[in-house]
Amino acid sequence: MKTQRLQHGILAADLSCAIVAMTLSYGLRYRHAWQVPGRLPPSAFLPFLAGTLVFWIVLSSWVHLDGFRGGWRFAAIFSQLLPAVAVLMVLLFAGAYLTSWNVSRLVLNVFGILFFLGLLATRLIARAFLASRYRSGHVRKAVIVGTGPIAIEIGRKIESHPEMLWEVAGFLYPAESAQSVASSAISAEAINVRSVGIAEMLRSRGVDDLILAVSKQDHPEICDLVARCLHHGIAVSTVPQPYELYLSRPRLVDLDGLPLLKLEGIPADQRTPIWKQLLDMAVATVLLLIGGLPVMTVAAWFRIKRGKGFATEIRCGQFGKPFNMYRLNSERDAVGMSVPEFLMQQTSFTELPQVLNVLRGEMSLVGPRPEGPEKVRHYSDWHRQRLGVKPGITGLAQVHGLRDQNSSEDKTRYDLQYVLHRSLFLDISLLLQTIWTLTWRSLQRPLRKRVSQSRSDLHPQPHIPAVFEENLSSAHSSQSGTD
Repeated sequence: MKTQRLQHGILAADLSCAIVAMTLSYGLRYRHAWQVPGRLPPSAFLPFLAGTLVFWIVLSSWVHLDGFRGGWRFAAIFSQLLPAVAVLMVLLFAGAYLTSWNVSRLVLNVFGILFFLGLLATRLIARAFLASRYRSGHVRKAVIVGTGPIAIEIGRKIESHPEMLWEVAGFLYPAESAQSVASSAISAEAINVRSVGIAEMLRSRGVDDLILAVSKQDHPEICDLVARCLHHGIAVSTVPQPYELYLSRPRLVDLDGLPLLKLEGIPADQRTPIWKQLLDMAVATVLLLIGGLPVMTVAAWFRIKRGKGFATEIRCGQFGKPFNMYRLNSERDAVGMSVPEFLMQQTSFTELPQVLNVLRGEMSLVGPRPEGPEKVRHYSDWHRQRLGVKPGITGLAQVHGLRDQNSSEDKTRYDLQYVLHRSLFLDISLLLQTIWTLTWRSLQRPLRKRVSQSRSDLHPQPHIPAVFEENLSSAHSSQSGTD
C-alpha cells in the first residue's frame, strides 16, 4: 500500500464520518418528533454538511490531518483534530447566525461531537490496520548504509512512521567503523561480508530497500554497491548531504530527467507574527489570572521555607540577548523532595512564572527552549538559527520528551522544524500536546509502563535481526571504504 493511497483513504473516511455524523445527529434530535409540523427538513442541514466537506478537504490538504505528522502519536493526533473541529464549529455557527438560517443548534452540537469521535476512530483503525500489516510481515525490509547519529536517526524515524510500511532489517558499515556504531543500534551478532557478495546476501535475506546515509555517496565502492543492488531489484534511497540540509523545505525538480532537490531554508527575517503576539498575550493573561493566586501561595511557602519564593536563571533569548527567566524556587531533582514539590516539578508548575517573561516580550508560549550563555557560546552557525525567534515555554522538542539534559543537537533539530513550519494551528496544537504531556508525566510509573506496552502494539518497533559489517573492498578497489 502506498502512503498516498492511505492518505486519500483517511480523507475519504473523514468525509464519510461527516455524512454519518450529520445523519445521526439529525435522527437523534427528531427521533420522537417525525410527525411534528415544525420539524426542520433534512435539506435544511445540507448547506452545513456541504460546508463541512469543503472545509475539511481544504484544511486536510493544508495542515495534513491524516495523523502522519508527529509519528502517529495519539497526543499529536488529538491536539490536531480538536482545534480543527473547533474552528469548523465556529464557522458553522457563525454562518447560521449571519445568514439567519433556521437551524437546530442541538443538531450542530451533536454533529460536532460525533464528527470528532469519528475522526479519532478513523485514525485508530488506521493504526490498528498498520499494526496488523507489521504482524503479518507485509512490510518492506530496509537496510541503512552508514554509521553514527544520521543512520540511527533514520532508523528511529522509520520506526515512528508505520505508514511507510518499512522495517529496519539492519545496518551496513565499514569494518573499521564498527566500534563507532552506537551499541543501541546493534541487536544481534554482526556479520562480516565482502562487498562483492553484499547484494546477493541482502536479496537472500528478503531486503527490499537500501538507504544511503553516508557523506561520500559518489565513492566508487558505494556506486558499485548501488549498481549491484539495483541489478538485484533492491530499491535505493539517499539522504541529502550535508545532513543539516534536511531541516529545510525540500522540493524535487525534474530538469529533463535530472533530479534536483531544491531546498528553502529558514528566512532571515524572523519577526514575531501578529497572530503569535496576540496568542501569547491572550493565553499568558488567562494563565496569570487563573494561576496567579496558586503561584503566589506556593511562592510564599518557598519564601518561608527557603528564604526566597522565586528564582531567576540567565538565559539567551532572541538573537542571543540575555534575560532573566523566572521560576519558582524549587531545586530540580533535589534529594528528599516532598511529594507536593515533586508533583509541581512533574507538571512543570514551577515554570509557570515564565508567563511574566511572555508578557514582557522576552519569551513566547511556543518556541525553542532558551539555554544558558555557556551553551550558546559553543553554538555552531547551524545551532544559532534557533536564536532567530523568541524562545518558548514549550516547543516541539518538549512534546517529544526532550528536556534540559538532552543535547542541544537533538533539540535543535526539532526547534528548526518548528521554525520552518510555525503557524497558528501548530502553536495551538503544541499547547494542547503540552497539556497532554504534563498530564501523562504526572501519572504513576506502573501505569505509564503498561500504557507504553499497549502502545507498542499499535506503534511497531522494527526488529533488527542482524547488523551487517561490510568491508567495501570491491573488485576494482583494494582499499577499505570509509563512511
